[in-house]
Amino acid sequence: MTTHVKRAFKYRFYPTDAQAAELSRTFGCVRKVYNMALAARTEAWVTRQERVNYNQTSAMLTAWKKTEELAYLNEVSSVPLQQALRHLQTAFAHFFGKRAKYPRFKSRKKSRRSAEYTTSAFRFRDGELRLAKMSEPLRIVWSRPLPEGVSPSTGTVSQDTAGRWFVSLLCDDPGIRHLPATDAAVGIDAGLEHLLTLSTGEKIANPRHERRDRAALARQQRRLAKKEKGSANRARARLKVAKIHARIADRRRDTLHKITTRLVRENQTIVIEDLTVHNMVKNHRLARAISDAAWSEFRSMLEYKAQWYGREVIAVDRWFPSSKLCSACGTLQDRMPLNVRTWTCDCGTTHDRDVNAAHNLLAAGLAVTVCGAGVRPQRSTPDRQSATKQKPSRREP
Repeated sequence: MTTHVKRAFKYRFYPTDAQAAELSRTFGCVRKVYNMALAARTEAWVTRQERVNYNQTSAMLTAWKKTEELAYLNEVSSVPLQQALRHLQTAFAHFFGKRAKYPRFKSRKKSRRSAEYTTSAFRFRDGELRLAKMSEPLRIVWSRPLPEGVSPSTGTVSQDTAGRWFVSLLCDDPGIRHLPATDAAVGIDAGLEHLLTLSTGEKIANPRHERRDRAALARQQRRLAKKEKGSANRARARLKVAKIHARIADRRRDTLHKITTRLVRENQTIVIEDLTVHNMVKNHRLARAISDAAWSEFRSMLEYKAQWYGREVIAVDRWFPSSKLCSACGTLQDRMPLNVRTWTCDCGTTHDRDVNAAHNLLAAGLAVTVCGAGVRPQRSTPDRQSATKQKPSRREP
């Protein structure tokens, strides 16, 4: 089965000095327009209780370009500026839909440097990408080909904190098809000692990418702290720190892509635990290790790849006692400290903590798919109770 999937293909490119100056100017104008439109919408709501939409901000942009103070907005392509207003409209839609917080102003130093071009603002022909206001095509490193016979619908140019330039081309990928259905199912327990433990008994080692570069990172951060703010030396030192962070993130992302692709290809049903990572990192002793494990990014990759290839991902309730529940007899232990890695149940079964948790997650997830059960913590020692929500029994009068 073929699915219509919009997929972004990201490539690195090396701009000329003129192209870099033009793109930097575009990034600044995009940030300026976004902030001015956000300020206008906020002021209209606070003072007049009036909602300003995209069409009104677009009219404001036309008026801003005619003023002497903002005449420099005419020097860059108008498409990225209009796209910035559309992004702001989307941000407000998410806010009013209670899916996100109120939009924030973009910062020159902290916000992502990017500009989005639609088909009217670039030309893609014979493997060359030429943006509006530029006389030469971008020197792109084509690390992988685009799908044959398709054309990009949008192109997003960005520069990361390490100074690297990227272009992301969004297009339809007809090569993504649902994989043949299989009966294979797996439960996955995320951890720190091992990155993932599967219900099959396999344990995937935690690469600890941040730990490998921790000494070099600390050294460059100490040097950065000694530089005078605003100096050229500080800018160079900051770039060295950013390159180390980028190297760590690239290795982590590569590992997660390989793991998630393999899991999706091999299994029809994948059961994971619904972890609240943003709360877990408040533990200052484990925050660095949890952040390095990137459980949220792992889940995100797993979910969109499962959607691409016709697989199912089930997230079990975070309060389900997967570690304390015996997968053999269903007995629930009172306590299970983190330092206990193996334990023996009263039924005589000896469990590896993580493998047992993966078995319980798989059983709970399959119960959800078979009978629509809701997984919730069991508050007493069960006798092989199912995962369905237990309704309180009515007492006879």
